Amino acid sequence: MSNAGTQIDQPPLSFENAPESDSELRKRLAIETIITQSIDKRISLDVLIKFSLSSHGLVNDNIRRVLWPQLAGVDVNNLQPAPSLDALQNHPEYNQVVLDVNRSLKRFPPGIPYEQRIALQDQLTVLILRVIKKYPNLRYYQGYHDVAVTFLLVAGEEVAYAIMEQLSTTHFSECMQETMEATQRRLMFIWPVVKFENPELYTFLQKSTVGTLFALPWYLTWFGHSLNSYKSVVRLYDYFLASPIYTPIFVTAAILLYRSNEILKEDCDMASVHCLLSRLPEDLPFEELLKTSSTLFNKYSLTVIEKDVDEMIRNENEQRKAEEKRILERRKKTSRPVTASKSLGLIQWLPNVLTSKSVLVTTAVSIVVGVCAYYYKNQYLAAGIS
Repeated sequence: MSNAGTQIDQPPLSFENAPESDSELRKRLAIETIITQSIDKRISLDVLIKFSLSSHGLVNDNIRRVLWPQLAGVDVNNLQPAPSLDALQNHPEYNQVVLDVNRSLKRFPPGIPYEQRIALQDQLTVLILRVIKKYPNLRYYQGYHDVAVTFLLVAGEEVAYAIMEQLSTTHFSECMQETMEATQRRLMFIWPVVKFENPELYTFLQKSTVGTLFALPWYLTWFGHSLNSYKSVVRLYDYFLASPIYTPIFVTAAILLYRSNEILKEDCDMASVHCLLSRLPEDLPFEELLKTSSTLFNKYSLTVIEKDVDEMIRNENEQRKAEEKRILERRKKTSRPVTASKSLGLIQWLPNVLTSKSVLVTTAVSIVVGVCAYYYKNQYLAAGIS
């Protein structure tokens, strides 16, 4: 997918260096002690997951550099050297990847020397192309680079590639299919969780027909595209690496539930609600939200959620068929000539489609618009999620 026109800048990433709190200090020392006492700096997966999920995650990037590969199932002693960028220039996605990487300048730490920044950009380009070259069945999507750059900054080129290779065949495989149908369906899993927890909020959001556009970049990039705080991004990555594949759905639901009062005060229409939801507040309490996410994940099985989504789809299909039947009946009753009746039929059909409150239509439309908005964020729709 290509981009055209004038680039709308991505918000700069803040690499704030806040003083270490007492609780962060205690946790860092505890983790460092275990690493020091372990063989080859490896710690048991159960302990590693516990550290990653609990408050402050893995605390800092020095620890993440050691433990993220272990969380991802990567053997750092068996890494393959990266090919040169020249060796990958014939890949059909080369130009698009270069464009996206060049647009990610503000995701690098400020003040780094020009030569170092150029080297990182080249490494990021090579990393992405290596994955999609090795797995031709996986399709690159714009936003993939937001994930890759985070692992590159923390773990370095070769380890980052190994992590992205692993995640591309697991956590992100659904997003890398030929079409976005699987991602569209997965995003619908937000709604049953919200409905079970807060029926009033669910009804309001469905009435607004906001769909799932607002959550598309969150899901595709593990929030890496939408947050301006580097510390928040890497904290979320601790959590996602240690969690089941579809955990971002539950984090999204947790955010909606947390913001319920704010959302319910908004005008109940698509534009207003989408504008509110698409921009994440700077002061979200992520530690609290991650605890809520874990609670929701343990409370609602994917089987129960999927069953509810299937029912939503069935209801939408029934509503669509009923609408089509009404349209045909109206056309039969018209006494105008054939050409006029055809025009009238189209005019009558459009309001029914545009006013439908059905979940699947709303979601499907929002995903299509979302893909355009996210992938072509230089155009006017981009303002909603960039």
